[in-house]
Amino acid sequence: MTLSRLSLNQATIKRATVAEAVAACVAAGVPSIGLWREPVAEIGVAKAAALVRDAGLRVSSLCRGGFLTAADPNGIAAALEDNRRAIAEAHDLGADCLVLVVGGLPPGSRDLQGARQRVADRLADLVDDARHAGVRLALEPLHPIYCADRAVISTLGQALELAAPYPPEVVGVVVDTFHSWWDPAVFDDIARAGQQGRIASFQVCDFLVPVPSDVLLARGMMGDGVIDFPPLYAAVEAAGYTGDIEVEIFNADVWAAPFDQVVSTMVERYRRHVLPAP
Repeated sequence: MTLSRLSLNQATIKRATVAEAVAACVAAGVPSIGLWREPVAEIGVAKAAALVRDAGLRVSSLCRGGFLTAADPNGIAAALEDNRRAIAEAHDLGADCLVLVVGGLPPGSRDLQGARQRVADRLADLVDDARHAGVRLALEPLHPIYCADRAVISTLGQALELAAPYPPEVVGVVVDTFHSWWDPAVFDDIARAGQQGRIASFQVCDFLVPVPSDVLLARGMMGDGVIDFPPLYAAVEAAGYTGDIEVEIFNADVWAAPFDQVVSTMVERYRRHVLPAP
């Protein structure tokens, strides 16, 4: 089946420069790329945008903004400054959305409800910046194993509640199979997200069992774990999402492999495990 909506999230070949990632997409016939701010910063936003544009690729997302849970004035100011810079970068890159990983508990804190409220407060601070820049903020709930250190938002339902006060073209949500496959409400929430026009990004990778000692690296190539992709794909399609489908993998073995091998495997696994049978 067609690769017309497939996107390589740059994290999948973490060691690659922007130029190398773009070249890998072109060589494999992958028409879209999800960029990360750190490698973009190495060459500058203007050069990165030109590389993608000249290759004829789309930018499906920019990762990442967020980390909005600081409680002290200096931390709040720093988070807002960084996110406003990320919004400007997403605009200049022509990214479909800026992915927000909202942040975990501040050091020494156990106040989960307070952290979640600060995410809502900081989102309110940033919405006008995003609107004026024409950038869509995409809230990404993470699996509960990351609640303490990376994201106090764990479900698609929570992300939708955070997004609810704002226009869907300004604040959307990310549906990520790794983070949401376990959630008994995920299909209802995907349908609700579709009804609201909130799905800003659809990301796929597998959930490995046993989970490695470093839980950040528990993502696997599609087919190597326990996720049943077709029902999730069908739900997102039925919800009306027509955007790119990103493959985003954090995995030491994947990172160690040659870029072309990783992307070739990604294409084959996407066809075999994610797309519906012809």
